[in-house]
Amino acid sequence: MKALSKRAQQVTGSMTLEIDAKAKAMKAAGVDVISFGAGEPDYPTPAHICAAAEEAMAKGQTKYTPAGGTAQLKEAVCRKLLRRNGLTYRPEQIVITNGAKQALHNAFCMLLDEGDQVILPAPCWVSYTELIRMSGGEPVLVPRRREDGFRLDVNAVERAVTEKTKAILINNPDNPCGQVLEEDTLRALAAIAEKYDLYLIADEIYEEFMYDGLQAPALPSISEDAYNRTILVNGLSKSYSMTGWRVGYAAMPPQVAKKMGAWQSHATGNVNSVAQAASIAALDGPQDTLHEMVAAFDQRRRDMAARIAQMPLIECLTPQGAFYIMADISAMLGKTAGGRVLTDSFAFTEALLEQAHVAVVPGDAFFAPGMIRFSYALPSEALQEGMDRLQRFIESLQ
Repeated sequence: MKALSKRAQQVTGSMTLEIDAKAKAMKAAGVDVISFGAGEPDYPTPAHICAAAEEAMAKGQTKYTPAGGTAQLKEAVCRKLLRRNGLTYRPEQIVITNGAKQALHNAFCMLLDEGDQVILPAPCWVSYTELIRMSGGEPVLVPRRREDGFRLDVNAVERAVTEKTKAILINNPDNPCGQVLEEDTLRALAAIAEKYDLYLIADEIYEEFMYDGLQAPALPSISEDAYNRTILVNGLSKSYSMTGWRVGYAAMPPQVAKKMGAWQSHATGNVNSVAQAASIAALDGPQDTLHEMVAAFDQRRRDMAARIAQMPLIECLTPQGAFYIMADISAMLGKTAGGRVLTDSFAFTEALLEQAHVAVVPGDAFFAPGMIRFSYALPSEALQEGMDRLQRFIESLQ
């Protein structure tokens, strides 16, 4: 048989989903695994959202909808963007997508020709670089260092601009580092985009998860120019614990939205009709569970950071947002665990899962060698037990 396409051959699978699948398979086999892997809130989807889905099914709302989403959900997204972000969008500027991941894929497909470049900070979420490559583009990474608090050097971003640069991508707050880009940094990035006539892609899926009083404005609110060149990506998976419902959305200039809707009409068609109805209830309904969850995650991040600070051979920063901690394990590399040499973060995570039954994600997957990522979106009791197992594992190393 002839070879697969070059694009297919260069794309790798999601390491976070691979780790999560392995942990779930071990659990199904009866192994007591504690997973700090996938970024999935442990809270159930709020009852009023589930009730809205049941009502939609009872009313027969189980048919095709417009490919880019129902008018009612687009209007609910516009209300949310005005209420939460101070942004005025019209329904024709909104596309409802199968999770925020499809919104990102759509955005790259709208913007990139073969060889176009997208600048993004690293460490970064595992799917960004693959989504860019799948769309024919080239990711250009701007490194951030733990020693600098994972701060983004905007001057380094500008130095990375070439004649092939098409867009700058930011994730705020970010996965995997949990850092927040504040207004001055966002303004500097918007100024670079205006200077070189670049698009901005803003993934704000973790916008509700900011701590210690930090607040960051939505990128399109920075200026009129930023509004006109930004594709804003968000969704309901994290804030409303609706990961399995697969509802995301993108807000953008109308000419881009028109093309994105047409693209999606051929690629997937509409998002699940019942999930769309439930999403209206999520956006317009009570926000109590969201606020409760954010407060719980705030406590968990502090508890986890404090526990890690007490352990030998591992260090971390207390994150400012999202629900992840990146920890430096470089002091453990070269040591042995159960006869296995810990050569890199992949070997560390494999040994930790197999010997201590604790799942984490290797930092190499995020372009952060010598590090691992924890999600603290799990109950406090499990978090503490996982930390106990981690400490015993570290103390057993030779």
